[in-house]
Amino acid sequence: MEHIYQYAWIIPFIPLMVPLLIGAGLLLFPKTTKNLRRMWAFPSISLLSIVMLFSIKLSIQQINSSSIYQSVWSWTINNDFSLEFGYLIDPLTSIMSMLITTVGILVLIYSDNYMAHDQGYLRFFAYLSFFNTSMLGLVTSSNLIQIYIFWELVGMCSYLLIGFWFTRPVAANACQKAFVTNRVGDFGLLLGILGLYWLTGSFEFRDLFEIFNTLIYTNGGQFLVGTVCTFLLFAGAVAKSAQFPLHVWLPDAMEGPTPISALIHAATMVAAGIFLVARLFPLLIVIPPILNIIALIGIITVLLGATLALAQKDIKRGLAYSTMSQLGYMMLALGMGSYRAALFHLITHAYSKALLFLGSGSIIHSMEAVVGYSPDKSQNMVFMGGLKKHVPITKTSFLVGTLSLSGIPPLACFWSKDEILNDTWLYSPTFAIISCATAGLTAFYMFRIYLLTFEGHLNVHLQNYNGKKSSSFYSISLWGQDERLKPINKIFRLLTLLPIKNNESFSKNPYVNIKKTMRYFLIINNCDNNKIEPYPCESGNTMLFPLLVLIFFTLFIGVIGIPFNQEGIDLDILSKWLIPSVNILHPKLNNQNNFDWSEFVANAPLSISIAYFGILIASFLYKPIYSSLQNFSLINFFAKRHPKMFFFDKIQNVIYDWAHHRGYIDAFYTTYVIRSIRGLSELVNFFDRRVIDGIPNGLGVTSFFVGEGLKYVGGGRISSYLFLYLFYASIFLLIYSFYFTNMNFTDQ
Repeated sequence: MEHIYQYAWIIPFIPLMVPLLIGAGLLLFPKTTKNLRRMWAFPSISLLSIVMLFSIKLSIQQINSSSIYQSVWSWTINNDFSLEFGYLIDPLTSIMSMLITTVGILVLIYSDNYMAHDQGYLRFFAYLSFFNTSMLGLVTSSNLIQIYIFWELVGMCSYLLIGFWFTRPVAANACQKAFVTNRVGDFGLLLGILGLYWLTGSFEFRDLFEIFNTLIYTNGGQFLVGTVCTFLLFAGAVAKSAQFPLHVWLPDAMEGPTPISALIHAATMVAAGIFLVARLFPLLIVIPPILNIIALIGIITVLLGATLALAQKDIKRGLAYSTMSQLGYMMLALGMGSYRAALFHLITHAYSKALLFLGSGSIIHSMEAVVGYSPDKSQNMVFMGGLKKHVPITKTSFLVGTLSLSGIPPLACFWSKDEILNDTWLYSPTFAIISCATAGLTAFYMFRIYLLTFEGHLNVHLQNYNGKKSSSFYSISLWGQDERLKPINKIFRLLTLLPIKNNESFSKNPYVNIKKTMRYFLIINNCDNNKIEPYPCESGNTMLFPLLVLIFFTLFIGVIGIPFNQEGIDLDILSKWLIPSVNILHPKLNNQNNFDWSEFVANAPLSISIAYFGILIASFLYKPIYSSLQNFSLINFFAKRHPKMFFFDKIQNVIYDWAHHRGYIDAFYTTYVIRSIRGLSELVNFFDRRVIDGIPNGLGVTSFFVGEGLKYVGGGRISSYLFLYLFYASIFLLIYSFYFTNMNFTDQ
């Protein structure tokens, strides 16, 4: 066991080889590197797969041994100050590293096809690999300074990836908005780290927790300072995990490529804030006011994200607000002290939302084959409809992700979300009512997205479209660009270890039947990226394979959180996994992982009924009423046949205005914050130029004019100079004698 832990320090550095090799290739062999650019997918996926296997091995060790391993070495030593770097391996590290690597591998495979014809293919894979390095370094860090370094690297990578298409002004503005908004939270994080060091004299987690707890319990005067420092630490998590009020960057971040949305904004970057709060949980648990603030911010984010997603037209933006709402559930659970439920929902949501984002990318990819590259049309659900006949695999995967996020059993998110909802009833009935109502809203807006996208007939705008598509950049793919260019039979043999022929029928051999079933999924009429298609068609094989894997995770990953107790044997994998990371560091949390199965079963029907009610309302309003050309739904029927219905019209306008203006929060920032800062900056600029610089400039100008005037007084005659000298000396003596005489008279 110790042997594998000793080499865990290489985990963050393995993916770093890819950007280094790409940079060296572009520097030494630029032409060859560009011509064989798609071959770089192989080392990217292979190296991250090694990290995944390493993470799985560490997780198995964690479950079996329930231990924590930490290794540090000194970097800077100066008198009493010592800055150490190292790595910490505990269950929280294992969970996050497995999430990063599994989702990361699938995104890399998906990106090979999705970004195949983009000129920045090499740059994209270099950014992705460096981002994986930064995230792995973040989750394995053993102290706050090391976390802050990788925290900033994650922010830098997100800036580069969100603004990947930087020639588009919208993408450039989006990455700047994300960068500036996160800097607000990161500044608070830095102040909190420095404040905690001032209190405790340590950056290491174990020493920090012990010293801080001792100060809080023995020295009541440090409670206020400790509260302020921990709140500043939480500010960093608020910005990174898109919590209210620093959530405004997340929907604009959808301007990056869709694989980035799946990787950064579903499973990794936005989860970094949840990870930070979970890592500092033993620190926060001793300050109840901070936990109450965390729970309050979480419940506000839950409700705000759900209401903003109700009427979005952009499919990725609707999923972004859904991510914001689900992250609010995790933050709410941490604020209530439900450490296990928060991390459980982090796991289930990561795979479900990655499935939804990659599914939306497949939809966008198929739409671009018809309308060309036009985000206003290819991502707008108004221009969709009837896609289920043309993209059946994508439709199935998207439906599974939608059901999971809606909380339908036995899919993954049902188990974790219900556990959070059960805990809210014990914490606050008000929070419980809001959480349950938001669960219904989640089911409503997710099925709204599904119905607008897949149900009904193909949209009339697509049927009548006559466009031209720009020529693409040809390159050699590791996987094969198309079935017509490179047969996929070699992959079949690797997967099933059996040969197959095109005319082979179903046999009694189960392996052959499995292979024939796989052929249905892998050999399909894929879109040709080089020409306009008359109708949307299914994406390429390497885009569908990650969807099928994520369907498996979405269906079965919830099993790890289900407690199975038989004859005194606890088979609750998640609880066994999470106990060491908290209880060894803080003994007060011994009972927080206990799972009441009977209470869960008793409360489950309520949450399931709420979810089905949201689905029913969405189906009632958005289920298409078929016609010859267009998709008519009940909501369109009321809008067309009864446009003056006061109640319906008012509600619809309020919801659409609220969603369109993003809850008016961006307008508030623009009106009051940005303009106030700009006005203050102009005032400071005026004071600096006219007062600070004006005083020395004025003295200089005055000296110049005085000198100019005096140069005409001097005539070059010594007698004149002597006369002026005696004249001024006489005046000085008269003034002095008059002053001296008055002083003597006053003394007498």
